[in-house]
Amino acid sequence: MSGTLKITLVKSMIGRPEKHGKVLRGMGLRKLNKTVELKDTPSTRGMITTVSHLVKVEEKSDETK
Repeated sequence: MSGTLKITLVKSMIGRPEKHGKVLRGMGLRKLNKTVELKDTPSTRGMITTVSHLVKVEEKSDETK
C-alpha cells in the first residue's frame, strides 16, 4: 500500500446515516463531484469501505522520474 488515492464524491449524503456524513467530512468531501487525494493507509481504506456506495476511488501510484 504505497501511493495515493483519488476519491470523488459521486452521490449525495442526503438521507444517509449521520455516520456516513461524518466519514465523508473527515476525508474532506463536502460537495458533489469534489475530488481529494489521500495517502493510501489502512485508516483511509476503512473510511472508503464505509462509504463505498457514495464515492469513486482511483489508485494513483507515486512514480518519480
